[in-house]
Parts: sequence; C-alpha cells; structure tokens
Amino acid sequence: MEGRIPINKFGRGHRDKVQQFMAITGASEKAAVQALKASDWHLEGAFDVFYSQPQSKTHTDSRHLEELYNRYKDPYLDMIMADGIARLCNDLQVDPQDIVMLVVSWHMKAATMCEFSKQEFVGGLQSLGIDSLEKFQERIPFMRSELKDEQKFREIYTFSFGWAKEKGQKSLALDTAIGMWQLLFAEKHWPLVDHWCQFLQARHNKAISRDTWSQLLEFTRTVDSGLANYDAEGAWPYLIDEFVDYLNENGVGADGFSRTIGA
Repeated sequence: MEGRIPINKFGRGHRDKVQQFMAITGASEKAAVQALKASDWHLEGAFDVFYSQPQSKTHTDSRHLEELYNRYKDPYLDMIMADGIARLCNDLQVDPQDIVMLVVSWHMKAATMCEFSKQEFVGGLQSLGIDSLEKFQERIPFMRSELKDEQKFREIYTFSFGWAKEKGQKSLALDTAIGMWQLLFAEKHWPLVDHWCQFLQARHNKAISRDTWSQLLEFTRTVDSGLANYDAEGAWPYLIDEFVDYLNENGVGADGFSRTIGA
C-alpha cells in the first residue's frame, strides 16, 4: 500500500498551503493534506471539505455557550445589543466595522444589524463549533475566507439587505445601502462602486429596493467595468440603465476610465 507523502516532498507552494490550513483550522498535517488534495489544492475549497466532515465539528459545551452569551448580553434585555457586540469585537481583536462581522451575523442568521437574540447567537456558534473566545478567534480566518467563495458571497450579499434595513421597512435607507456596498464591493473589488454611489446621491437620492439590491450584484458579475458588453436592450431595471447613461456622460464607457467623475 502506498505510504503517505512526507510534507517536505511537496513543492513550496503546497507546503505553505498545508501550514496555513493547519494554522487556521488546527487540523493535523494529515487532515490538512487530505482536504487540500480533495479540493485540488484550493484553500477555500479545502476549508469547505474539512468543515463539512462530521469528525471536524468540534463538540460544543452548552454551559460554555450560555456563559459566553451572558458575558455580552444586555443587562436589561435578553439580547446582545450594540454595546455587547462592541465588547465581543474587542475581545476577538476585530474592528466592529470589519466585514468578517457581517459573515458572523450571516452564520447566526441575525434578523437585525447590531443585535443577536440568544437563539441566533447560540445557534450560530454551535453550527460553527464554537464555545469559547479562543475557538471564535480560530474561526475568524475561515469566515473571512468564505467571502472568496462566489456562492457564499452571493448568499452573504443577499442576507445583507434584510439585515441592514430598519425594522418594518421594505427598502434600505440610501446611506446604509451605500455603506454596505462600499464594504461588500471593497472585498470583491468592483471598480465602479464609487461611481455607483456618487450616481445614487446625485440622481436617485431615495431608499433602495430589494430588486435594485439584487440586480446590482448581477450587473457587477456580468458587465465588465468598461461597459463594452453592456446590452442596452437587456432586462436591466431603469436605475441601472440610468447609471450606464451617467457613466457615459462622465467619460466612463467602452473606452475605459477616460475621466474621473467629479474631478
């Protein structure tokens, strides 16, 4: 039977990925190599392989989860509110504005920004195999890596609309939407995000509907930043058609970024 290949027999790139995988997941060298091989040495895919295996799920202690929840919950409400989340971020050494906290909220299926119910907090951490701050910190790099997965990014983007809007409102306040787009598309490096935000403030200045939120993601995925493959006869909502007109008026079109808007 063929023996296991020693790690020093791998090329440097593969050795680095094994070490990185082990550092992030706490996995053994053998488990790291198995997950990376199964994903054709793609680090993000290897995380999915590893965390989808039943044996990789860390058993969580419900008493420890209760203690963790009580550490951050509001003294007057049975919820973790903004102050508690700020303390959690401080303990995790993560900036509250860091996009990874959006990923945390997505895992918790949080209904509202800056709030975690007990069910959301405990259920989310159980699903991640977390019952201590140390385990929480260990999972942060994995959660950050999930943003690089196209399907997970789509799910996080879709989740963000309901999470960020005010309770009882159908639309997302423009300032909030702009802040969310700048956060999300800084991660995905959409070159037109600043132009889009400037356009909305100059020409739209209204709350953002769920349809516009969803359609913009499709636009960023299918239309190149120079607009060369934009189909004016396509089924884009009027706001995106107006955005393309705005870009062309301001020198951003098929010939590229010939002039910076607002310059």
